[in-house]
Amino acid sequence: MATVALPQAEAQSIVEQKKNRIQVSNTKKPLFFYVNLAKRYIQQHNEVELSALGMAITTVVTIAEILKNNGLATEKKVSTSTIDMKDENKGRLVQKAKIEIVLGKSEKFDSLVPAPTVEPEPVNEESKEDK
Repeated sequence: MATVALPQAEAQSIVEQKKNRIQVSNTKKPLFFYVNLAKRYIQQHNEVELSALGMAITTVVTIAEILKNNGLATEKKVSTSTIDMKDENKGRLVQKAKIEIVLGKSEKFDSLVPAPTVEPEPVNEESKEDK
């Protein structure tokens, strides 16, 4: 396998791109965990990249459709591909389908999703008694 050197700016954008990527599994977390996480990523980064392999592809599409149908996101990019993975049971290479969906913040997002609230610091009971 060949190693390719990336220019500094391109390498930086790849690192930054990972901050708003969600790799979805259909066995690890419930659907709305990913929906709520995607909302938070859109709020923080103005876009989110949803990615999945194999059987989890339907979950990613469902998440994207929920966000779009609720007016929270707009579709920016959809890409599909296949990747070679080693089969854990048989030890041979198998091809898996992969999808990546990039969603951007919709114009209505800020009016539909309340801004995150900062909780006030708890009052220390000891300092209350001293006063």
